[in-house]
Amino acid sequence: MTGSEFEKRVKRLGQKTGQPVRFDRRHGHGSHGRLYYGTRFTTLKDRKKEIGIGLLKAMCLQLDISPDDL
Repeated sequence: MTGSEFEKRVKRLGQKTGQPVRFDRRHGHGSHGRLYYGTRFTTLKDRKKEIGIGLLKAMCLQLDISPDDL
């Protein structure tokens, strides 16, 4: 899964659960930024590159969502 796919899936999940989702470039350098899901956030790396399974699980843990929900 790429970073942009992750962002789209989190946005879709946010619509289902009623949680606001947004991406903020100001809190990152280069292609990195913060992806907010409700009040929780994670750092999203380059949205064009693949996310490894370990990083995917860590990002989901930071957002308090299950990778299976995506």
